[in-house]
Amino acid sequence: MSGKDEMTGQDQVTGRDQMTGRDRVADRLRVAVAAPLSEENCARIRELEPRIDLVVDHSLLPPMRWPADFAGDPAWRRGPQQQRAYEAAIDSADALYGVPDLDPAALARAVRANPRLRWVHTMAAGGGGQVKAAGLSAEELDRVLFTTSAGVHGRPLAEFAVFGVLAGAKDLPRLRRQQRDREWTGRWTMGQVNQQTVLVLGLGGIGRVVAETLHALGATVIGTSRRDVTVTGVSTVVHPDRITEVAPTVDAVVNTLPGTEATEHLLGERFFGALRPGACLVNVGRGSVVDEAALIGALDSGRVGFAALDVFETEPLPAHSPLWDHDRVLVSPHTAALDAAEDRRIAELFAANATRLLDGHELVNRVNTVEFY
Repeated sequence: MSGKDEMTGQDQVTGRDQMTGRDRVADRLRVAVAAPLSEENCARIRELEPRIDLVVDHSLLPPMRWPADFAGDPAWRRGPQQQRAYEAAIDSADALYGVPDLDPAALARAVRANPRLRWVHTMAAGGGGQVKAAGLSAEELDRVLFTTSAGVHGRPLAEFAVFGVLAGAKDLPRLRRQQRDREWTGRWTMGQVNQQTVLVLGLGGIGRVVAETLHALGATVIGTSRRDVTVTGVSTVVHPDRITEVAPTVDAVVNTLPGTEATEHLLGERFFGALRPGACLVNVGRGSVVDEAALIGALDSGRVGFAALDVFETEPLPAHSPLWDHDRVLVSPHTAALDAAEDRRIAELFAANATRLLDGHELVNRVNTVEFY
């Protein structure tokens, strides 16, 4: 059967959207749950978008050790029969909730084995990296829509970013050192965030919340964007190519950028060399944005006075990394984004995007399949 709905201009069976040229499911969306999802959040998705047929077998998914633990217990394994059942469910779906086993190779297998697959939602805000690692062809990238969970982590990461900026302003390393040594010194003047200028790298979902929060504390915020944008709380927007020009004027830097070829080692020797001495660095974006060798040199020289790092070039952070023992560094094991409500917010984001897909609208948080962010 074929034919078009006269009111919507969309094919009734194939669901071809005449505006985007993409196929869409006309009436219902069969979604295979490829990542751990609680029964409560399964029910939430069904309630928010009743046109979803959710295919989920919890016995085929690894148990989570904490909220949003989509990798699950590393000791858990599927048997051969369970693996066949897991892949069969994935291969029957129009959409996937999660990258199968967080494995790019499994994602590539799913895309190639299932010609009806139209959409994959990744759990991570930086899910573009998983899509890139899958090595999909141009045709496959055009056939399947990929979205991320960007935005659901904005408030928790903004709080960590502000915590890092405050810790730098108040000289947390000195406070920790004096407490350890039971040293009661004379008083000293602490930095005041309301008198500081903070450079926020990236004005996406996370960066905008960071900028708004720092502005509320009285800081002057400079943001970066490759587009001409106006953002609440940001006094000046500069192109990422110009960050070295503004580096001498800032007291703190917060990175929220994704890991792409364009952002790799954006913060390196040249940038750190231009920074105002004693500046604070907070990284809640991706570890690859910071050249860690250059950062260690800047920390040793005092050019960077304090670094609060939630992400690293290699994770887990290797035991031999000097960052572990550096008294000007706070190491957070990529946990700043996690809070008890993350699972629920991702489920709600997915349901909202499913509604958009079913209604023929553009999805939010689409992965850029050229730069993969």
